[in-house]
Amino acid sequence: MFAVFVTGTAGSGKSLLTSKLMQWYNDLGAYPACLNLDPGVVSLPYEPDLDVRDYIDINDLMANHHLGPNGSLVVASDMIAARLAELQNEIDVLNPDYLIIDTPGQIELFAFRASGPYFVSNLQAEGKAAIFAFDAAVVSNPINFVSISLLAASVRLRLKTAQINVLTKTDLVPEKLREILGWSSSIASLESALDQEKNGEYSLLSKDLARAIVRGGFAHTLIGVSGLTMSGLVNLSAALARILNQGEEVTG
Repeated sequence: MFAVFVTGTAGSGKSLLTSKLMQWYNDLGAYPACLNLDPGVVSLPYEPDLDVRDYIDINDLMANHHLGPNGSLVVASDMIAARLAELQNEIDVLNPDYLIIDTPGQIELFAFRASGPYFVSNLQAEGKAAIFAFDAAVVSNPINFVSISLLAASVRLRLKTAQINVLTKTDLVPEKLREILGWSSSIASLESALDQEKNGEYSLLSKDLARAIVRGGFAHTLIGVSGLTMSGLVNLSAALARILNQGEEVTG
């Protein structure tokens, strides 16, 4: 079994990407399964095979521990690690080719508390990879692009696993798509865009951060994906195959 963790900021399209990856691997003839790790999500665009909400109830946490919504999510995120053994048993019974893991909407609760990295490290799988979703509507501004790139690098440092950066919602910014993808592949192109920003102080800071990301080896060309048309899924699955299985797809 290969495990793929889908991460990103709230609203970046993680759950939709999870559903499209499931569809993609099903169409290839592989046997994928999906795990919802978000205890606070109300609805999902897919039917999870495994669901942390079967073990953790946000409403019960709020009522029993006198917590607000945010406090209950913090407690719930820490409880996820305690449920790893039970979830692993369920995963082993399913024994999928690919396990697509939809992580909590609030990325800081998964990546920056101890429970998330513990879960990633201790989940038993032949290979693991993470996807970080860049919301195209958010990163269409070069300063925002650098900010999200810095967050993606931070998540990779925390989870300590190979990571693929994906540009989601590409259908929303057709006129900016080539430019955004250019920023991810060329520091010169990104710096040129930052030079056009009116706030010189933030432009300079963004340039310094972008150069640090490149020097640290955390800058990767984005793979553009549309959840509506499924364009880009072939490139994403190929990138995952290179990380997980020496370039070989699992097919029926």
